[in-house]
Order: sequence, then structure tokens, then C-alpha cells
Amino acid sequence: MQKSIFIPTHTREGLYDITREVEKIVSAAGIRTGMVNVYVRGATAAIMIQENWDESVQTDVVHLLRKLIPQGVWLHDAQDGNGDSHLKAGIVGPQETIPIMSGKMALSTWQNIFLCEFDGPRDRREVVVTLFDAGK
Repeated sequence: MQKSIFIPTHTREGLYDITREVEKIVSAAGIRTGMVNVYVRGATAAIMIQENWDESVQTDVVHLLRKLIPQGVWLHDAQDGNGDSHLKAGIVGPQETIPIMSGKMALSTWQNIFLCEFDGPRDRREVVVTLFDAGK
């Protein structure tokens, strides 16, 4: 099974919690044992599993990546000014795969799934959710 969700982003860089949207898809699929892959389409966004209890963690991720990969110093900036966005997305990566156990994603208490926006704001980012049923 495969389904897309569409997420608007409101800042140039930010983490957007999409856990609930993915949980709804997993629940509707009725898979007891398997895997769910969460993949963002686009070269300047990424998917990350991170803590959601304290928003400072998400802010720290954005600040760390800004320090490691500053804006405005990359060759690609001559094309469209977002060289840093491509590099950040490449380092974090476009996807995460989570086991499904007893019909639920096997995330720990403090883990949530985040869409990482590095070149926003965008009217919509497409996230493709693909489910694999190990019981079939």
C-alpha cells in the first residue's frame, strides 16, 4: 500500500511533526507486522526521527545544520540561492523506515517523525508513505 500526504511549510528551515498523519495511514492499512517507509519528494527537504517532547531539540537541529552548512557560500547558490538547502537535505536524507509491531509503528516514547524543510516556505511538500506487510 502507498499513500501520499501533503504538508505546507511556513518557514525557510524547520521541522514539522508528521507522526499523526503517518499513524493514520498505518492504522487504516491494518498491518500487524511489517514496515512503513516515509519518503519526502524533493531535493531540499528530508525526513528525520527525533524527539518531540521538547521543541528545543528541533530548534537545535536547525541551528546545528545552519552552523555546519551556512547559507550563501556554495557554488549552487549562483543557480538559485539554495545550495545549503540541498546539502542539508542530502546529509539528513529523504527517508526513514520504521517497523510495524502489533499494528503500530515501533517508535519509542520520545521518537516522532519529522519533515525537515530546508528551502521553504512551500505550499505543500509531498511525503510518500509506503507500507510493507510481513504477514503476507
